[in-house]
Amino acid sequence: MAKHLDKKPDDLREKIRILPETPGVYMYYDSGGTVIYVGKAKNLKRRVTSYFNRTHDRLRTNLLVRAIADMTYIVVPTEQDALNLESSMIKEYQPRYNVLLKDDKSYPWICVTSEMYPRVFMTRNRLRDGSKYYGPYTDGNAVKSVLAIIKELYPLRTCKTLITPEFIDRGKGRLCLSYHMHRCKGCCKGLVLSEVYNAYIDRVKQILRGETRELMDYLRAEMERLSMALKFEEAQELKIQYEAVARYQARSVIISQTIEDIDVFGVDEDDDDVFVNYMHVRRGAVVKSLTLQYRRMMGESVGEMIAYAMQEVKDVTGIVYDEVIVPVVPDIKMDGVTFTVPQRGDKAKLLEVSEKNARQYKIDALKHLDNLDPEQRTERALERIKKDFRLSELPRHIECFDNSNTQGTNPVASCVVFKNARPSKRDYRHFNIKTVEGPDDFASMKEVLIRRYTRLMQEGEGLPQLIVVDGGKGQLSSAVEALEEIGLRGVIAVVGIAKRLEEIYFPGDSVPLYIDKNSESLRVVQQLRDEAHRFGITHHRNRRSKSQLVSELDGIKGIGEVTRAELFKKFKSVRRMKDATLEMLIDAVGSSKGRILYDAFHATLGDDANLK
Repeated sequence: MAKHLDKKPDDLREKIRILPETPGVYMYYDSGGTVIYVGKAKNLKRRVTSYFNRTHDRLRTNLLVRAIADMTYIVVPTEQDALNLESSMIKEYQPRYNVLLKDDKSYPWICVTSEMYPRVFMTRNRLRDGSKYYGPYTDGNAVKSVLAIIKELYPLRTCKTLITPEFIDRGKGRLCLSYHMHRCKGCCKGLVLSEVYNAYIDRVKQILRGETRELMDYLRAEMERLSMALKFEEAQELKIQYEAVARYQARSVIISQTIEDIDVFGVDEDDDDVFVNYMHVRRGAVVKSLTLQYRRMMGESVGEMIAYAMQEVKDVTGIVYDEVIVPVVPDIKMDGVTFTVPQRGDKAKLLEVSEKNARQYKIDALKHLDNLDPEQRTERALERIKKDFRLSELPRHIECFDNSNTQGTNPVASCVVFKNARPSKRDYRHFNIKTVEGPDDFASMKEVLIRRYTRLMQEGEGLPQLIVVDGGKGQLSSAVEALEEIGLRGVIAVVGIAKRLEEIYFPGDSVPLYIDKNSESLRVVQQLRDEAHRFGITHHRNRRSKSQLVSELDGIKGIGEVTRAELFKKFKSVRRMKDATLEMLIDAVGSSKGRILYDAFHATLGDDANLK
């Protein structure tokens, strides 16, 4: 059959040969009988055979195939059943090669109990006790905010006492501080009818379901009715409730008045992890949001990851999907579910919000890892640069070059050095261009690189793994020529970065590479380029200023370097020297040199200066 299958035991080959072409779930075992992978398939025979009929691009897949010693499978009626079964079996066996949910913490819920006088509280344990659970919430602070609003709106009990009609009849209840603070109506004594209390609970459930518009309409109508009946104190209480619900509604993300109930899955990813954000929209507002982080194990597609996340959310929340907004159609068919990939309009904006949440979760997760292990961020950045810039080794030493000149005058170049993705300022260098006449950035770049790396080799210093030149194809070609001339072509990798669209140019490739704007490698290279520009501009400005100042004083016979230093120490600029009186110049540098300066300045300024 397939070349990898020839090396497998006869019984495994026979099992694969007779696999049915139906939906199902398959399990791979290693030689010790441990489940190492669980997968679903629309066509079991085609899917399982695909593992053994070729060499895979991903090393992990090849390692999996090499470790497979046996397999079993379960046939199911539909692909959706296969997804459900796969999800439960992955949770049961935790196979090492499967996509696994990384964040396995329990999320907070808001529980409304099923008692005579229900309680409302936060919990992380969802029990089968007849209570109603709302959530899950990804932010415990959000739960506390919701509960604070509910507490402000309605006098609900907080005690854990089991209140029954028998308990009330026996008179065992004791009025607590909450009753005296008007935060409870005295449920334990039966001072509030259960029908009245449960009317509060019904409104609380409306808030937790996101039905704030209906509740506000009801409260507004009741306010008007009570006002017409001249019951102003009761109307005022409802007004306070109405304003509190309005504040709570303002915290929801209003997407569109035209969107009613809908579910959204947005995705962001990096090389290893996929972040899937789920949002539930009810009555045009986002009332639930949850982000799941998965470890990509076998090169799974975004569509596969969305399918996993949909099943995960369904398992956790019990949601029944109807219309689902997604960036790509997932690899699963669900009865009664419509998948929408929006291109424009409110649904596209809603997907953008979900993707932004997934991206932010990724950023926060990376920041958390960086705080725990700062060196991990460095390694991740270097690995990313190695991949993006097609390097053979980690670029622990990177150098970046930039040219500066003003219409060809005072041409200089700067070299900044990054080691382990961080500036190494003691290794920064300035270069005054010596052999190039006029504004020729290409020739200047070639001169600087030859000087820089000839000297490093002569002194036995370490060479960088990557050179970045600030500029496009022209500067890059000059850098390549310089490396060829000194025998380092192919020893050091070199790229050019153009300013306009942040294009990355590679030697011999006329088409630039556009790196993801959020990529760590692009951020490091941009920091390199900006630092080289800053360092070069500072040196060029200082050299130009020095050149201009020296040129005005150099022509005055009898004024040497020491005198010039004294003058600048006293007057700070040539302009102030020219405006100074004879007495001020004499006081600064003595009678003889003061007279020389005064005569020189006023001879230059002409008759107008003599009038001062």
